[in-house]
Amino acid sequence: MDIVRRNTDYALRAMVNLARKYDKELVSSRTIAVQEKVPYQLACKLMQKLHKAKLIKSSMGPKGGFSLIREPKNISLLEIIESIQESLSLNKCMLARYKCPKQKSCTIRPKLVELQAYIGTYLNNITLADLVGEQDNK
Repeated sequence: MDIVRRNTDYALRAMVNLARKYDKELVSSRTIAVQEKVPYQLACKLMQKLHKAKLIKSSMGPKGGFSLIREPKNISLLEIIESIQESLSLNKCMLARYKCPKQKSCTIRPKLVELQAYIGTYLNNITLADLVGEQDNK
């Protein structure tokens, strides 16, 4: 089971791309698709989701494109992940809408809940600025 789905990985790459160009230039969906090796139609859909989540803004016209709404240091990986795949879940028993018949007696679930909380906190503490900084150091 993928914790971070393929589309989410593409969205993370698109956001890092925008973070590298923060306050410098607008970036088109086509440019992101080419530079990040994301199918163009999918890049368009992901940009729409990121826009709806208020993580990016768009500008129309021949020189239009996308840019981050906030500084890269103020956008966490968890925000991006949740904007694309809604929730991050290790197992379906972690989802509120799923009612497992063994939920109260399960010996595994408490540790999964603990691990999921750790992953959520970890991803919330990583920002786009952290990732851009790591790229710049390579």
